[in-house]
Amino acid sequence: MSRRKWLWLLAPVPLVGVAMIRVGETTVPPRDTPRPPHPQLDLSGFSEAAPPRPLRLLFIHHSVGGQLLATPGPNDGGNSIHRTFPTGGGLRDLLEAHGWEVHEASYGSVVGERTDPPDFVETFGSRMDRVLSTEHQDETYEGAARNDVVMFKSCFPANDFVGEGTPPGDPRSYERTVANEQAALRALLPHFAEHPDTLFVYLTAPPMPPRVGGKRLWRVAWDALRGRGAGEDHARRAARLARRFNDWVVDPEDGWLADYDGDNVVAFDYYDVLTGHGRSDLSYYPTDDGWDAHPSREGQAIAARELRSFLNRAVRRAGLVEDAGDVEDTGDVEDTGAPSAAREPSPDGDRTVAARRSGSRSER
Repeated sequence: MSRRKWLWLLAPVPLVGVAMIRVGETTVPPRDTPRPPHPQLDLSGFSEAAPPRPLRLLFIHHSVGGQLLATPGPNDGGNSIHRTFPTGGGLRDLLEAHGWEVHEASYGSVVGERTDPPDFVETFGSRMDRVLSTEHQDETYEGAARNDVVMFKSCFPANDFVGEGTPPGDPRSYERTVANEQAALRALLPHFAEHPDTLFVYLTAPPMPPRVGGKRLWRVAWDALRGRGAGEDHARRAARLARRFNDWVVDPEDGWLADYDGDNVVAFDYYDVLTGHGRSDLSYYPTDDGWDAHPSREGQAIAARELRSFLNRAVRRAGLVEDAGDVEDTGDVEDTGAPSAAREPSPDGDRTVAARRSGSRSER
């Protein structure tokens, strides 16, 4: 082969090398002080004690949700359903200690394969009967048994917003705008209203990681062509939008559920918990030295404790069980690394209570 042909063939090699260079690596620091709390649903008037009867809970999730449920330990599971996991939060153990039956649907199942916000429009709009009868993945209950509580969440990419979008948004669009994801959640409410005896619990999506950039140059160029920023600028902008969206989700007066008449839908601000309750708009409990949005064991354990209390109160508000009053929570649960909420409060204390609004719509 001639020298000219060799030069022609080798000419792209330096360009490929340049395209593979990583650029723009940085870490977005947390705030010096947590931001003021945002209004949330006040459930403090309901007991956080174990429900007086067993309740069936189905959790539709992917990886972060499976790790939240798992007992800390070796990776034992598949399809994001784990009995144990190194960063497990221990939520399953906490709930089972209070008499809950915990069921899951995740990757590989009709109900749990797709969990982006627009996917839930299809799941709850076309497969509600399947959701209510799901025991585990594609297995369903025998007879007339149904889930009392359906908990669902999207994964952290749902908070990687590209912009505000144009109201009222498209509930079936996969473009990650605030308007589109608001539209997707609004589209669920008519389906939930048809099932007043079922409690639907939405967990806000986990935050994105604080360490950003470090992308290959080719990826930076590709993102620019799609109108998406790179590195710290995009991370900060997307995080601000994520905070605004999730504040809207949980705001009882001006948010997602402001005009919903029932007590059978609630939102738990998992996003806020994992940002350290306002210490950041990105993950305060990341893994892999800040690169990975999958929460650490510490973050998951804090969320698990808060979520069990939230669920015990929410089922009473929804009328699924009678309020047991001020029954002492003994915290009788095997040590999983996620202690009972009654034994170990959140490091933030109860600083959000003053900002929360009335729990039951009938009391407003």
